[in-house]
Amino acid sequence: MPRKARSYKRHPIAADYKYNSVKIAKFINYAMQRGKKTVATKVVYGALDNIEKEMKTDPKVVFEQAVRNVSPILEVKGRRIGGANYQVPMEVQEPRKTTLGMKWIIDAAASKKGKPMAVKLATELMEAYNKMGAAIKKREDVHKMAEANKAFAHFARFQRR
Repeated sequence: MPRKARSYKRHPIAADYKYNSVKIAKFINYAMQRGKKTVATKVVYGALDNIEKEMKTDPKVVFEQAVRNVSPILEVKGRRIGGANYQVPMEVQEPRKTTLGMKWIIDAAASKKGKPMAVKLATELMEAYNKMGAAIKKREDVHKMAEANKAFAHFARFQRR
């Protein structure tokens, strides 16, 4: 039985005002806590300003490459087949790919202690750009899990009913 289409139109996200980028606007929304968007905007722009100071390059390019580096290719999803739960490796489709990448960068920055969030976020973005740091480790862990469960990949074609 095919899935029913959405009964509503998805709200398009407006590009942010400083870099004119929809990805950065989405990143600000993911960084936001308790509806405080101005705080999240200051944190993200502060992080991008720090990147510009330290790396002396366009922070938008660094940000986009960092998100691309952290975004996973494979992930595992639990599937119940014949009374047993299997961790089935599956390819990650595009909107989820960047969403996971952005959330992992924010989580990795938030887990660090002792500095303002803008500084931690800038550090994590620069590390992700250089393929290092906690967010990259998270991606590698997810890929290792998918590789370890490769034997169950044939269950991916079974659809839920």
